[in-house]
Formats: sequence, structure tokens, C-alpha cells
Amino acid sequence: MRIVIIGNGISGITAAKTLRQLSDHEIIVISDESELFFSRTALMYVFMGHMRVQDIVPHPKSFYEQHNIKLHFGRVNTVQFEHKQVEFNDNHTLAYDKLIIATGSKPTMYGWPGSHLDGVHNLYHLQDLENIERHAETCKHAVIVGGGLIGIELAEMLHSRAIQVTMLVRESGYWNNVLPAEESEILNKHISEQGIDLQLQTELKEIWGDKEKVKMILTSNGAKINTQLVGITTGVQPNISFLDFTSIEKNRGLLTNSFLETSIPDVYAIGDCAELRNPTKGRKAVEPVWYTGRMMGELVAHNILGAQKAYDPGIWFNSAKFFDIEYQVYGFVPNQEMPGIKHIFWKHPSKNKSIRLVYEEKTGTILGFNLLGIRYRQEVCEKWIAEETSIETVLQNLSLANFDPEFFKSYEKHLVHIYNEQSGAKLKLQSNGRLSQVLTFLKHS
Repeated sequence: MRIVIIGNGISGITAAKTLRQLSDHEIIVISDESELFFSRTALMYVFMGHMRVQDIVPHPKSFYEQHNIKLHFGRVNTVQFEHKQVEFNDNHTLAYDKLIIATGSKPTMYGWPGSHLDGVHNLYHLQDLENIERHAETCKHAVIVGGGLIGIELAEMLHSRAIQVTMLVRESGYWNNVLPAEESEILNKHISEQGIDLQLQTELKEIWGDKEKVKMILTSNGAKINTQLVGITTGVQPNISFLDFTSIEKNRGLLTNSFLETSIPDVYAIGDCAELRNPTKGRKAVEPVWYTGRMMGELVAHNILGAQKAYDPGIWFNSAKFFDIEYQVYGFVPNQEMPGIKHIFWKHPSKNKSIRLVYEEKTGTILGFNLLGIRYRQEVCEKWIAEETSIETVLQNLSLANFDPEFFKSYEKHLVHIYNEQSGAKLKLQSNGRLSQVLTFLKHS
């Protein structure tokens, strides 16, 4: 059986590796970006000099040769599903028995006038990094459009080269479409303290150029900003336009059932380009996240080989870094007040640290954790959420989530105090949890 995989990101390569571990079928991986899989999330560290390009390539070409995984470099024009063939832009075709579409995301562009000019870049592909590097050599001022995770990465990258950076964020606070207002405000302040010109409730209107090179931008507020580089970081969307004139069912992404099967027999979709018809409660239909892409890659390999196991992403988690502030989220943390949902929020009086616990008011069940500048043990938080632990039990045992208290300060007493004030309870903390207690809790609780 020949299994063809379009895309060599984390989803496609994980599928290929898992298939090879489980079978001796023919496996062909197609890519038009780079021949070898690389860690997309590490692009910023290459630019900042912390890593080299070869350092973000987990597997050399010899790995694929040794494991009999064929790599095909070429651009796919379309898929002839009726003939079970992949068609390339030079019109040659490749037949398949099973097809996995793992083409990931592409940056979302909104057609601003001047977006074609030299100096307008995204930060997604390896080629984007090369282009930004080229312009950074002479750039004195850059404008970043968008307030998401890629935007803050690009801001830090350029800032590390002593380039002045202006960020245009259309919302009233940085990433406040995801973060609650208090956490967003912490980041607003921190970003500005790094020397970034953070302009909130401001959008890009036009990009102006001279001799086809970026020279200035015009904002929605009428301001004109001289710049030599414009970074567009306004989000991503499934990269599936090459299938626009085919019969495969799609919405935002390629629609799949819980087994990651599309509407076309023997065709699967995984990673950023897949859209679940019936996502797990509390999860989104499209989740462009590294770890879910890896999970889908493993699962689709088993399903192709007959296991037929439904996709279950488990409890939501994510992590990021905003300059030197670490961020973690586990479970359900809404960015606005919701009926029946209670929050316990604590902020450090002088440092950029905060903790938020979210629980159901009626049952007291813990729903989520939101952390800035503080790390909790993922296994502990997920266990509490999965077992629908009461907020009072969590608070009394919160030290179990801390890392070694000899090296990290703990703040659980503040959260207990806030809860007692809000609820009228008289909770008291249990003793600090050592590693042995944590392991016992995870094993037997």
C-alpha cells in the first residue's frame, strides 16, 4: 500500500514516523517549503542567534533514508480524488492508496493596499525568516500588525537587533480576545516597558512605498509612521486553497469525522488544516497548536492501519513567552465574566506574576488555571480538572502544583485568602508538597 502525505510539518512527519514504526508500507512525504522537517516555533531563536538552522531540524536526511521514508520536494497543484492522484504544478502526478493532507496553516492577509511591497513579511515559513533577516540588516524601524503570539515573537526578535518596533493592535488590550482583562493589562505594561511602541485600538489602513519598497504606513487613526519593515501577524488559516475546485467537503478547514477521515474515501486530514465536525466539548474545531498536530499524526497512522480510534485531544493546555514572562493555561479559562463561572485572581503587587483559578459556582468544580510568570505542574493541574476536583480541595492542596519550594516562591496562601473573602469560607492550607507527595498524588489519588 502506498501512503502519500502532503506536508512535512509536525503532523505529517509524526504520521510518517508512526506509520513506519507500525508497518512496512510505502510512505512518501511531499513538501514545497523545505525538504526536511523543522521546528517552526524555534524560528525566532535562529534569528536571535540562540540556535542555528541545523539545530531546529530534528531529523537529518539520513533518518528518512534509513527508515525508508521517501521525501518528494514539489508544489501540489490539486488532488484528483476520482483517480486517487496528487497533481503537481508541473502537471506530473503521483498515485496513492491512502492520502494524508497535513498542509498546515498560512498567514491571514486582508488585502491592504501596498501589501505586495518589498519589506512586508509574515513569520511562518523558513523563507519568511530569510526575508526578515535580509531587511533587518538596514532596518531602523519596524511595524508589526497584530497582537497575537507570533506578533510578540517578531517584536522580541527585531527588538533584539536594536530595531525600534511599533505594534498595532486593534483590540483595547494585547491578546484580550484570549486573556482576561487583568492578564492583558499586565502584558500591555510589560510590552511597553521593553521599549515597544504598543498602539492599542489601532489598525493598519495602507502601506506606502517608494520604488516598490516599504517606506511608510497609514493607520486607522490617520497617523503616518515611517518604517522599512512591516510584519503581518494577524493570525493564520488552514492552507487548503489548492483544493478549492475539488469535491472534498470543507468549511474553514477540511471537515473530518472523529477518526480524521474526510468526505473522500481513503483521504485523511490532520493538524492545522483539519476541522472536526464534532469537536470535543470545550475544544475548537480547528486548533493550530503544535501538540494537537502531533497527536493527530500519531492517531491517523493507527487508524489507517485499522485501529479506528476516535480523536480525543484531552484537556486544553498551552504555553507561551512574552519577552521574559512565561504563560501557561490549563483547562477552561474564559476571557470575560460568564454566568455560573467564578474566578479567583491574584496579582503580585510589584512583579509581573499572576494566578487565576476558574471554577463552577454551583458545584465548586475546578475548570481551569491561568498563570503568568509562575509555573504549575501540568500533570497535577490536569488531574484535578479531569477528576472534577472541588475548588476547596485544590486550594488546600495547591502546593502540590508548585515546583520545588526551595527554589520557587509559593503564593497559594494569597489565593486561599481571596477565596475566603469571596465565599465566607475558612479554609486553611495543607503542608507544602514535596516531590514524593506529588508522585504519590499522581499515582494513587
